[in-house]
Amino acid sequence: MTLVERIRSVGPGAMVAAAFIGPGTVTTASVTGAAYGYALIWTIVFSVIATIVLQEMSARLGLVSREGLGEALRNRFDSPALRYASVALVVSAIGIGTAAYETGNILGGAAGLETVTGVSASVWGPLMGLVAAALLWTGSYELIERALVGLVAVMGVSFLIDAILIGPDLGALAAGFVPSVPPGSAFLITGLIGTTVVSYNLFLHASSVQERWNGPEDLSECRTDTVLSIVVGGLITLSILVTAAAVFPVGTEISDVGRMAEQLEPVAGTYAQVFFSIGLFAAGFTSATTAPLAGAYATAGALGWEGDLKSTRFRAVWIAILAVGVVFSALDYSPVEAILFAQVANGILLPIIALFLILVMNDRDTLGEYVNSTVQNALGAVVTLVVVWLGVRSLLSIVGVV
Repeated sequence: MTLVERIRSVGPGAMVAAAFIGPGTVTTASVTGAAYGYALIWTIVFSVIATIVLQEMSARLGLVSREGLGEALRNRFDSPALRYASVALVVSAIGIGTAAYETGNILGGAAGLETVTGVSASVWGPLMGLVAAALLWTGSYELIERALVGLVAVMGVSFLIDAILIGPDLGALAAGFVPSVPPGSAFLITGLIGTTVVSYNLFLHASSVQERWNGPEDLSECRTDTVLSIVVGGLITLSILVTAAAVFPVGTEISDVGRMAEQLEPVAGTYAQVFFSIGLFAAGFTSATTAPLAGAYATAGALGWEGDLKSTRFRAVWIAILAVGVVFSALDYSPVEAILFAQVANGILLPIIALFLILVMNDRDTLGEYVNSTVQNALGAVVTLVVVWLGVRSLLSIVGVV
């Protein structure tokens, strides 16, 4: 396969990148760069590797078994109690979680448009939601995929140009690839990894590869798509961190990422401000589109519904998720309690899903020759241990222990 053919094969993996590079990632990377400079760049490298490991397993499961992750989870338990518990956890963590985060996705993208146009984010938010709804309502996977791939490209160009315009310290940047844990940085390390390794992306990926490819014979192309897309996503996150590190003195606290664009103008000119704002809009819109889609795939699979993008129940799920974001964005309100619930549920779900993935990826009855290799199991175990730590730390931080 030539380089051009590999680039053309990009699809479901780019949707994963589109999902994890949302306003939350932009905010976390900006705050990290401003607070600790280039010191935590290594965290992005680890996050990219961890995401590739888990997403490759999820994609392989969907491609070989032709099951979504929600279906696989539901069908693997003989005990009705365990089956119902797994369904309840998936629906609550993914369905309610994506709805809670949807407000932030829409408001983040709207903040980018507000900076460029001067029109209030409370106006842009509902409009973004309506455009996302129109795109999803088409029920055309190919159209949705192409739109998101294009917006990922817009994000990449926008944030990369900003990083170049700002003129980073290349020596300090290189030193950031060496792991270190500055005092007080554990929370942001957790945040950077947590915004990249996202539980609902595992559901999105296992289902979306079935829309794009026919079976195991396409596994090589699928892996290329996964690795290339997630690496590009990591480079976008890196560009955001580098931009913040170059603009702000180490130790600066950023409370509003929408205002970061304004800080770029006196340092690197109006173009830097515009590019950052466009990137923020693209990040918000892509996440505002993929979160409802992922929530619908996860809920439909867990409940045993048809995963057809045009089915009534499938549409009902993503409409409900998107509606929550549109309503709260119009009110310029963030549903804090719902977000806290989503954090707790996802903190519990992600380690369970990671462990389940490794378990099912060693099931020869399901995957035959495509089961995990020893190396894949070892990498999965390391990533799972980190994910468990993330989940525990997230829960402890919410209850005020750390």
